[in-house]
Amino acid sequence: MGKKPRFYVVWKGKQPGVYTSWKECQAQIKGQEGAQYMAFDSRQAADEAFKKNYAAYRGKKKSSSLSAADIKRIGAPNLNSIAVDAASSGNPGIMEYRGVDTRTGKPLFHQGPFPQGTNNIGEFLAIVHGLALLKAKKSNRILYTDSRTAMSWVRRKKCNSKLKRSAKNKELFELVDRAVKWLETNSYHTPVVKWETKAWGEIPADFGRK
Repeated sequence: MGKKPRFYVVWKGKQPGVYTSWKECQAQIKGQEGAQYMAFDSRQAADEAFKKNYAAYRGKKKSSSLSAADIKRIGAPNLNSIAVDAASSGNPGIMEYRGVDTRTGKPLFHQGPFPQGTNNIGEFLAIVHGLALLKAKKSNRILYTDSRTAMSWVRRKKCNSKLKRSAKNKELFELVDRAVKWLETNSYHTPVVKWETKAWGEIPADFGRK
């Protein structure tokens, strides 16, 4: 079976509209601070979304397999927090990562796209970037990520990627080395917490490429 087609809505970018490929979408959002965009499964859904606004769809929940008791037990997310995420078109592929204010979705930082990276590397860098930012600001916020792998790498102070270094990913691995060094030479008190996607929907920093 062929890959299911995707449609991309750009609410805020160089030219807002509905696009039929990630490449077209990326051309509209690259270098645009606070770009607003999301992927949809059908043209009809994308057209309807474009008529509305990004806020109506950001973090929108998918159908949950959790019971009402489970959702009650998990509770609501702590909005005194930042959320981080990464996206990679391929593994490896073009990768970028970012952090946002969980409550408002306001962008706090964004790096990339890098020509060759992996989602796990991006998630790792996003967490460390967020930790460094919160420490610099002496903030008491917590940090949310939806990647258990990246959380374990941060705990071990090691980027355990199998991606081999090359001229194509030199800039990315320079960031990785800086992140590892930061973890080795800094202490921090920010809790890194797993985002409960099944209960709360996609993490607010999600790039909407799924």
